[in-house]
Amino acid sequence: IFARQAGHDVTAQDVLITGGGQSGLSMLFRAIAAPGSPVLVESPTYPGALAAARAAGLRPVPVPMDDDGVRLDLLADAFAMTGARLLYCQPTFHNPTGTVLAPDRRARIADVARAAGAFLIEDDFARHLGHGRPVPPPLIAGDRHGTVVHLTSLTKPASPSLRIGAVIARGPVMRRLHGMRYVDDFFVARPLQEAAVELLSTPAWDRHLRSLSTSLRERCAALADALARHLPGWRLARLPAGGLHLWLRLPAGAHGTAVADVARARGVTVNAGHRYFPAEPPEAFVRLSFAAAADPEELAAGVRLLAS
Repeated sequence: IFARQAGHDVTAQDVLITGGGQSGLSMLFRAIAAPGSPVLVESPTYPGALAAARAAGLRPVPVPMDDDGVRLDLLADAFAMTGARLLYCQPTFHNPTGTVLAPDRRARIADVARAAGAFLIEDDFARHLGHGRPVPPPLIAGDRHGTVVHLTSLTKPASPSLRIGAVIARGPVMRRLHGMRYVDDFFVARPLQEAAVELLSTPAWDRHLRSLSTSLRERCAALADALARHLPGWRLARLPAGGLHLWLRLPAGAHGTAVADVARARGVTVNAGHRYFPAEPPEAFVRLSFAAAADPEELAAGVRLLAS
């Protein structure tokens, strides 16, 4: 099933089932790069990736983004300056910004990595979290050289308790992953895998994804509208076409940690933006999630609490 979703010539032999996306990411960092090595990451990026990279002894090196995703000119320079042999990126509904890597960059990013003799970890966690528009194919679908290592998970679209993910890789990377699997945990529990197969094989899965898409789109719009009305100084970088979050730049003089602390005291969860940067953040940001609220009105109520 995961092989079919990836497309191109991916086969079941190229797929390793993992205990969720975070488990797969941790395995990949340990399998591909030696401790002490640099790993290039988008800036900002997913804090769990930074934690997993550092736990593997790697040094995250930031590569700036713009509205079209990671900047490939700066990526090539970063490979040349650091000697990195690994890039971690989220090209589809990036966490935290919601960015989708532009088509021309999607076509070239694997070539930039391959020219540097590097692997590219494609974290495709949000493939099933689109808000209704067509979702571009994964990078691995266009990879002919084994440069892209694909990571996906069912946890976000299905359930936090369904810790099932998959790594798609070829050649030496997959051999290393199999070696680690035999040392770490042998396999993911069969009942969990069977539950995932049953879920993905039923027509109800497609109905669930359509319903999820509608709900996420409505929640995203409701949160953005409430912010525009009650907190116009919090600047939304973009209205994402997928994912679970909004990424906002705070007014001058505001501090993300202080905002998060005050929000928590008022019963509102706000993620301070500094955690998403591998180095010092350029400005103060926060990430707001619209997925966990009971309904859109609860999101609006949360914004009103923040504004008060």
